[in-house]
Amino acid sequence: MVTLNTLKKFISLTIFAILLSSCASVDYYPSREGYVTASWYGKDFHGRPTSSGERFDMYGLTAAHKTMDFGTRLRVTNPDNNRSVEVLVNDRGPFVSGRDLDLSYGAAKEIGFDLKGVGKVRIERLGREMRYAKRVEFSPSLPAGALTIQVGAFIEQTNAYRLKQGLELKYSNVYITTFLKGEHKFYRVRIGEFKERDNALSLAEQLAQEGYTTLITAKD
Repeated sequence: MVTLNTLKKFISLTIFAILLSSCASVDYYPSREGYVTASWYGKDFHGRPTSSGERFDMYGLTAAHKTMDFGTRLRVTNPDNNRSVEVLVNDRGPFVSGRDLDLSYGAAKEIGFDLKGVGKVRIERLGREMRYAKRVEFSPSLPAGALTIQVGAFIEQTNAYRLKQGLELKYSNVYITTFLKGEHKFYRVRIGEFKERDNALSLAEQLAQEGYTTLITAKD
């Protein structure tokens, strides 16, 4: 039979153990919506198109994420000094395994992260600017035959390959074709081959909702 004194002693020991464990130095990093591994990018990409189509401004308060919809707003906190900044996701990346978020140089500097390079930050979703969601476009005439989805066309090959790289973080069968128009050579970034219009439309709507410019067109 458990006596009252024994029960009191058990409760006291339990409370002591809880207090002791709370004093221990433990780094706890919850995933995704809590602590993530971040880095930053700057002058090498300044002025180049982001995956959302906007020009990257290294001094702006933006970020790249592998899967979040463009227009997602995040509060990013540096746990080393508790400084926070609000950023807008308008690009894809990082392209390094084990990293979750790429801050613009301006955002990194705002929270004292620019000298660190890589480390843990805490993120919180604040919502989304729905102006980034787009509508699916169609070529003026779609002949019978296979269809594909065009997500971008560039004169600079580097920009096309960067968009392709960003899409491949989530999607397969991403490819680049070239097209001559006058004196210019365009690099077209495309996804998939579809026999049925409905299948092409389903994926195109998903891409457009994320914030990509999409055009359903005939596959060359």
